[in-house]
Amino acid sequence: MKIGVPAYRFDYYTNKRNIIGILPEATYVPVRDLFSIRRRWALRFNRLVGKPLIPIFDLNNQFEDFDLNKVNLLHFSNGISYGKTPWFTSFETIVPRFSRLVTRHQGEEAQTLPLDALTKRGLEALAGKACKGIIAWSQNSRRIQEDFLGQFPNDYARAILPKMTVLHPPQKLIVSERKPRDYTREDPMRFVLVGAAFFRKGGRELLNAFERLVTERELPVKLVVVSSLRIEDYAARETEADVAWAKGKLNSGADWIEYYPALPNADVIELQKGADVGLLPTWADTYGLSVLEAQACGLPVISTDIRALPEMNDDQVGWLIKVPRNKLGEALYTTAEQRAELSRVIEQGLEETVRSIIADPGIVAAKGNAAIAKIRAEHDPARYAEALRQLYKTALAA
Repeated sequence: MKIGVPAYRFDYYTNKRNIIGILPEATYVPVRDLFSIRRRWALRFNRLVGKPLIPIFDLNNQFEDFDLNKVNLLHFSNGISYGKTPWFTSFETIVPRFSRLVTRHQGEEAQTLPLDALTKRGLEALAGKACKGIIAWSQNSRRIQEDFLGQFPNDYARAILPKMTVLHPPQKLIVSERKPRDYTREDPMRFVLVGAAFFRKGGRELLNAFERLVTERELPVKLVVVSSLRIEDYAARETEADVAWAKGKLNSGADWIEYYPALPNADVIELQKGADVGLLPTWADTYGLSVLEAQACGLPVISTDIRALPEMNDDQVGWLIKVPRNKLGEALYTTAEQRAELSRVIEQGLEETVRSIIADPGIVAAKGNAAIAKIRAEHDPARYAEALRQLYKTALAA
């Protein structure tokens, strides 16, 4: 079986994690198409003029190869195809993933958008015969997609919804057991955050909360951070001044901070194996793959309760900070007032949660082992592979 994956995204993390190499009997082929050519020329032009004059977001998630790639089927991350070759798409938030649609679920109420030509073409592709399956990463993703399709119940929802299934990403176990240990000032409890988007993932709130926990309450804790401090015009809306502030804190030499701008993945895994608690007090994440990786290392995780996080993290395997959300699970951050309140709630939740953990340190190993059991039961790579295998077989037999 030959499975085509867009060439320019062949090495993307989500493709390697959820599509490429999942079935040992399959051959995964990088495939090229019209939109990848247009994207390449747009990038060259933008670099030449020094400005992003040609938007590329919508080019990323469309595919048209005029059926010239000789593969049995195509599988995309967040993409759609306009050709006749059978295809699947796995998605995190919404498909078609176009710039005008990807933010419709943000704010207090999801937006009702008029049907423009691009969206119409994308929905027709999803409703068409070549589209064999639409795989939501989570129940939350499915709910957001269903909410969107509710705008078009007769035109598209009837054809598209029966193709949808939920298949959580797979995760290999990294450790088989988390053993309890003692925590002292010389050997403090280690809390680890991994993520380039430091501020979106709750980095400011972590620094503020941990500084108080150490300096005012003198708790035996250490904050370990792996982040490039990438700036994003999204959710937390950090600035260069914010990054400078964070760098000053992270590079201060304080004994309660351990900071790495970047690490190879193998080193990150070793870092997590030597930590005690994972962190993702995030403002906005489509899924939260770092939670799965931490849990596979036997780490219970402190996270917010946005989007898909309650599906993988709960009070049995970790700790959830409840934040202001809309009905689709997205945190409220579109106004300055909402951002201030969200930050306050996360910071307070972090401080209260860490204090409760230090007061009952045995809970770390107990929840860590429960997290391992949850990974084994709900994210088993063999079961994930078999589910994909059956989807592919059914599609090709039709």
